[in-house]
Amino acid sequence: MAGGVLGWGTSVLATTAGAAIGVAADRLWTDRQAAVRLGREDDFHESADQELAVIARDGVPLHVEIDEPRGAAPTVDHDPAPTVILVHGFALTLESWVFQRRALREAGYRVVLLDLRGHGRSEEGEPESYTVGQLGRDLAEVIEQVVPTGPLVLIGHSMGGMTLMSFAGQFPKVIRDRVIGVGFVSTSPGDMHDVHFGLGHPIGAVLHRVGPGAVGRLAGREAVLAVLLKAGRDVESLMVHHFSFGSHVPMSVVRFTGQMVFGTKISVLSAFLGDLSKHDQHLSLAAFDGIETLVLVGSDDKITPARHSESIVAAIPGAEHVVVDDAGHMLLVEYPDLVNDQLLDLLARARRAINRPRRRTRVRKTVTDMSAKRRTTVAVRSRRRGKATSAKPSR
Repeated sequence: MAGGVLGWGTSVLATTAGAAIGVAADRLWTDRQAAVRLGREDDFHESADQELAVIARDGVPLHVEIDEPRGAAPTVDHDPAPTVILVHGFALTLESWVFQRRALREAGYRVVLLDLRGHGRSEEGEPESYTVGQLGRDLAEVIEQVVPTGPLVLIGHSMGGMTLMSFAGQFPKVIRDRVIGVGFVSTSPGDMHDVHFGLGHPIGAVLHRVGPGAVGRLAGREAVLAVLLKAGRDVESLMVHHFSFGSHVPMSVVRFTGQMVFGTKISVLSAFLGDLSKHDQHLSLAAFDGIETLVLVGSDDKITPARHSESIVAAIPGAEHVVVDDAGHMLLVEYPDLVNDQLLDLLARARRAINRPRRRTRVRKTVTDMSAKRRTTVAVRSRRRGKATSAKPSR
């Protein structure tokens, strides 16, 4: 649902996995086989220049990482380069930004990442603290303690995007005084009750009624679920692939995503789900009027469908709207180069706009047929490897 992929996928696994797989088993298995054939192994680990714990106002330690720039960012009107803050989604961790943090720091930007409470290496809070409102306050604490001065660009994926909206609604002065750009990736300002996760209306409606409760009943039984998932690794892969991606991706990417999703405690998922299903940040979007904005979404996003991005674009005059065909919810790892390019473009626009009147014309772009481009690239690489092999002298 809201952020990182499969929190809702987990509730599906708990309540209707059999039905979902039965409906689409052939297609899902084909997707998995294609992902296996792609077979690329990526290095998803990244070491930060600095790690620290930021203590939230209710005492919860939040894990924060800082990447210092590897070079000098392009100079724009002699203004200092902004710090970029990356906020991950539901049932994910800051590791989901692995490709983006590399690109941003290499481009000369300081990058700050945090694990949301209950996720990754951050500590857990009280169940009642698992709300989008609290996440906005947590972000405010991170900014105050880690980046107390200077311009900011805020980027949020899924529940991370909702966190930015919540922060803006509660701290509009910080947005007005310091934020020069914002990126909303695969997220929603609300109305999650009409999302059916690519399963059709009947199953989707059932999930909304029983999903959070079903996940809650699994809380405290993580060990049992872990055994079931290990025994049903193919089921896990199928579910992650179906809910996270709109094209074939390497199995290493599926596994990487699944590790984050199923590594999040069920008690945390359960506590967040109720709030996410009713969250409404439409009014908070007004705080971003006048700030350079990017809205990025996949056309096949089953968690936060493209129509939800339309609501964000409608509320922020001048927002750049990019819809990526053949893409799902996990754009960050499905098409990392494309996301990197879009974020760097956002930074360039935001920096140019600081001392200039902002255009009010909405720009809408669609990046099409990314799957075909990927297939072509794979085919070309395969042919090159074949030629290189045939060119080797026989012994």
